[in-house]
Amino acid sequence: MDNKIRTVMLLIVSISLLTLLTGCGGGDKPADQNKATTNIAIPEKDKDYVVQLGYYDCDHMTGACIAKDAGIYDELGLKVNVLGNAKVPEAMAAGQMDVGYVGNSRMMRAFLQGSPIVVGANNHIGGSHYLVASNDIKEPKDLLGKKLAIGTAPEKNNPSWIVMAERLGLPIEGANYEVLNMADKDEYFALKAGKLDGYAACDPWGSMAEFEKTGHVLAAMDKLPSGEWGECCAFNLNKNFATEHPELAKLMVLSHTKAIEHMYLKPVRSAEIFAENYKVPMEVALMTMWKKTVAEGRTITWKIDLNNWQRQIDMELGFGTLDKAPNVNEFIQPQYLNESGADDFDTFIKEKVDPVFPVGMPYEEWKAKAYNLEGKTA
Repeated sequence: MDNKIRTVMLLIVSISLLTLLTGCGGGDKPADQNKATTNIAIPEKDKDYVVQLGYYDCDHMTGACIAKDAGIYDELGLKVNVLGNAKVPEAMAAGQMDVGYVGNSRMMRAFLQGSPIVVGANNHIGGSHYLVASNDIKEPKDLLGKKLAIGTAPEKNNPSWIVMAERLGLPIEGANYEVLNMADKDEYFALKAGKLDGYAACDPWGSMAEFEKTGHVLAAMDKLPSGEWGECCAFNLNKNFATEHPELAKLMVLSHTKAIEHMYLKPVRSAEIFAENYKVPMEVALMTMWKKTVAEGRTITWKIDLNNWQRQIDMELGFGTLDKAPNVNEFIQPQYLNESGADDFDTFIKEKVDPVFPVGMPYEEWKAKAYNLEGKTA
């Protein structure tokens, strides 16, 4: 009798422990730490409003497609039309765009020209912008007189080119090269076809050249010449949209922060979304995620740092790539981020990312750990 009771008791304990472990995911795989929730209620008048969001074919702006394909917009009750390669400032000025990812210089020029564009949150402080050369280019001076896609009058319009050229000891004036103005994706395929000798572009087009061995990176634009971070691009709001639909504006900012959290916490799933939307191999997408979140530091961020902005502005005014700039307090509107319910970026990184993926973690180690934590096979 005692043996039967003991057997039953052991069975009950075993079942209880199994249930507990199952409910916690078995202890190996993290629970969904990134499910988007909010206390912001969408007003009745806005429930059917479709937010128009634009971004460019640049890895820094991948939060747009991640928020869409990871279901973040749906979780927050948002209806969003995501448009790639949209002319965001121009569309905002025409009243056709509500939200968008835009580079800092372009955004500030548009603001000064009267576009109703303001910064709602940060996006990228720098890095992952490369000067890529064909395999025939053995050293920087070989680029002189060659076909380079660095934009027209790069000495007046391209601060990243100026920094990279000066680091390589190259003249910055476009007259020393045969300069072309092309989209990043077109630049890569022109180089691959042998019709271009070099280009300046964001990832994934640096990683693509390395992965397919069609070219190599000569220089990268990361920190400013001062050794400090500046500003690359931001998450921008149409001021009219934000004024008329403040709850939607705050929720769009929140969705942006959750997309960034997804990149840090679920880099494999984020890379899958990136690969599908940018039409690149999965390995290139993984390299791109690793560079921005681990290798180069925590360069993807929603945290607004006015010092970064001012340093970037001062540098560009010095270069002459900006003739003038607005006061940072005019075009940066942090209240939408502050009232969105978003996590504090520094706390998020310290508590959830640093213990798992420390800065500088080698690529293969990062990749193996990321796949393991997400329960996927490479």
